[in-house]
Amino acid sequence: MGADYLIFTDVSTDIDKEMLKKYDIRFVPMEYVLGTDTFYCEQPETEEMMHNFYEKLRNKIETHTSQITPNNYYEVFEPFVKEGKSLIYISLSSGLSNTYESALLAANNLKEDYEDAEIEIVDSLSATGGMGILCEIAGMNREKGMNCKENAEWLRNNATRINHWFEVEDLIYLKRGGRVSAATAVIGTALNIKPVLRIDREGHLENIDKKRGNKLALKALFDRFSESFDMHIEYPVYISCADNMKDAMALKEMILEKYPEAVVKVTMLSPIIGAHTGPDIVALIHYGKEREQLHRLPVVRNHR
Repeated sequence: MGADYLIFTDVSTDIDKEMLKKYDIRFVPMEYVLGTDTFYCEQPETEEMMHNFYEKLRNKIETHTSQITPNNYYEVFEPFVKEGKSLIYISLSSGLSNTYESALLAANNLKEDYEDAEIEIVDSLSATGGMGILCEIAGMNREKGMNCKENAEWLRNNATRINHWFEVEDLIYLKRGGRVSAATAVIGTALNIKPVLRIDREGHLENIDKKRGNKLALKALFDRFSESFDMHIEYPVYISCADNMKDAMALKEMILEKYPEAVVKVTMLSPIIGAHTGPDIVALIHYGKEREQLHRLPVVRNHR
């Protein structure tokens, strides 16, 4: 059906607002709860709203999110399928959420109900700005004339070239997610220990290092980036932060000092992901070497 198709993702994605408009990226809504209030998020939140969200987390107000159900996906996609539109949906990593499986189920149901439906579900194996980069690339591919199926295949084949390096400020959020033990969270927080994590080839979080203090943690992110970055690739570098512009801009300066030609975009981490990581996280995300090639890097594993 040529290049006349829609690109969808969900609101856990962090993406440059200009690219969002340029490529007409559509969103599947999600919900999050903050204290006693429930928010139905149809578009990325404003920076003011995200600042308020993270301030409330700093004040120990609890938060959680809800999964997108297959029925939710069906309801979002069906009006476009009825119009004969093809679409690609770029999901949050299947290693972090069940949204990919729910989207697949909805797509299969739609194909049963609409014989000519063309729906491509792509497991990003990524999160936040990684999904944003894939959305940008999907838009570029569509502009170059790739059809829906070709574009989806390209995204699947290259998803593991999106590398994520990030450090977390508050270990209590990782404890809630089962990533560190309660004892590690308490001791690490007291000693100002910053875990450095990545997303592995299967789309799961992996603890690869730990540093004391922000300065060393940011240097660790930059070092991992330098080892895996391909400066000859046209795609952008994303820095996604949870209301921590100071560290995000410091990291951007480090990158541009060494790679002045890099296109570095700083975004605020969506509440959908921030609910699970806490405030002040900084993530450095880029297209580069295959994650498989990076398995030789030293890894600090947590045994649960």
